Amino acid sequence: MISFQSILYIALLLICFIPSITPVHALCFGISFSLFCGNPFAQQSSWLSQRLLKLSVVGLGFGLSINEVWQVGKNSIGLTFIAIISTIAVGILFGRLLKIDPITSGLISCGTAICGGSAIAAMVPVLQAKNNQSAIALSTVFILNAVALVVFPIIGHQFDLTQHQFGLWAGMAIHDTSSVVGAAASYGDEALHFATTVKLTRALWIAPLALAAGLLFKAEKRPALPLFIAGFILAAIIRSQLPTLEPLWNTLSIIAKQCLAATLFLIGSGLSRQLLKTTGIRPLIHGIALWIIVSGITLFLIQEHWIS
Repeated sequence: MISFQSILYIALLLICFIPSITPVHALCFGISFSLFCGNPFAQQSSWLSQRLLKLSVVGLGFGLSINEVWQVGKNSIGLTFIAIISTIAVGILFGRLLKIDPITSGLISCGTAICGGSAIAAMVPVLQAKNNQSAIALSTVFILNAVALVVFPIIGHQFDLTQHQFGLWAGMAIHDTSSVVGAAASYGDEALHFATTVKLTRALWIAPLALAAGLLFKAEKRPALPLFIAGFILAAIIRSQLPTLEPLWNTLSIIAKQCLAATLFLIGSGLSRQLLKTTGIRPLIHGIALWIIVSGITLFLIQEHWIS
């Protein structure tokens, strides 16, 4: 027999598919439900959120032409490389100062530098991380992602950032793809398109970094690479090659945005009290300090028009 708790959870999930529900609303619904009622579908929601996120990102590709993707990706790739290397170096230094074990510190640093949970998942087999080490790193990044989704748009409006500026900032400074597109979607369509492309350009560095680390640590397992990025690019190519079907591509892009809101509900419902206890104070301090430095410096450089 299905419990009232399960029925309410499913009802809230379905509500998140309504166009008036924003990604921020959906995330807050998920976090609140999990903390006060508990997630009755913890394993299922985790599995579904990962798949729905990838489908949503691919769907967002139908809202852009391949030329737009290429221009943004080309302009941001060099800057992204410098930011990634600098973030990882500073993150490892912070880890030593806080006396966090090197593998946990490395995972948090890679998650902050590249693509949150996806980067951590790719680096786990390379660094031969234990379950508790990966859990702590994922928990730290997860908590900061939830904060970013709410805080970044507020800061963006406070500093009067343009759609372009906010998209660049979110794409470079927020960890996971879900929170990047969620924060950007609440800021505006232009910010969403720019942030998604910048973020996926950043995520492309998972492959070379994981392969380089694999050679350095002589890892036996190959890293898992995010294939949904190829799907995003393919969707943009299809849109560019079949412009007569633009109404269809726009519809798919709109559906993808709303699926993202449902994804964030699922992700938010994974933030449990146990997860907060598991994270611990030092890894969280590590993640927060590194994140503030990255987002603060990036925001300053954008405002001063040193990067655009």
